[in-house]
Amino acid sequence: MRRLRIFSVLVMLLALAGAGSASATAAQKTAAAPYCGITWGSLPKSAGSLSTNSLLKVTTSRQSCYDRTVYEFTGAVSGYRVEYTDHVITDGEGLDVTPYTAGGAHLDVVLLAPVYKTDGTVTYNRKLGDHAVNVVRYQTLRDILYAGSFEGYTQFDQGVRAKLPFRVTVATGTDGHGRITVDVAHQWEQ
Repeated sequence: MRRLRIFSVLVMLLALAGAGSASATAAQKTAAAPYCGITWGSLPKSAGSLSTNSLLKVTTSRQSCYDRTVYEFTGAVSGYRVEYTDHVITDGEGLDVTPYTAGGAHLDVVLLAPVYKTDGTVTYNRKLGDHAVNVVRYQTLRDILYAGSFEGYTQFDQGVRAKLPFRVTVATGTDGHGRITVDVAHQWEQ
């Protein structure tokens, strides 16, 4: 009888230990869940090729899980290089523009498209060092500085709060305008 009680107690203890282990594993999985389902990472991203369609405008928006920047063009585009860097150096002059851009981290955004049409008409009329948009009250974006256009490549220093996950997407709207979108998450995993 005594052996049966000891055996029953041991079985109960093992069952409790297994349940505790299962709940700990479930808690670990929950803790490792990506923020808003975001799995983008912060490594450099690039795609596409050089285009003759030119940049028209830069817009931003605040989303629930990330801040968005949209670079809009006169037609379809596909080419970009976006990466975190300590110094955004302009292609034309070799000028470091990071001291003029707010943010704890800097995304060097290179669009493989010019700011002028093939006939020389300028479609994005900004000067080197101009702030492209107002991002006051954004959770992640701190600044977007125009870093110039040189030999068909257009560059921006996108200042963000910290080195956070980002993604880049390319689309062409029903209006025929191409768009390169850079989304930067508000935070890493929860």
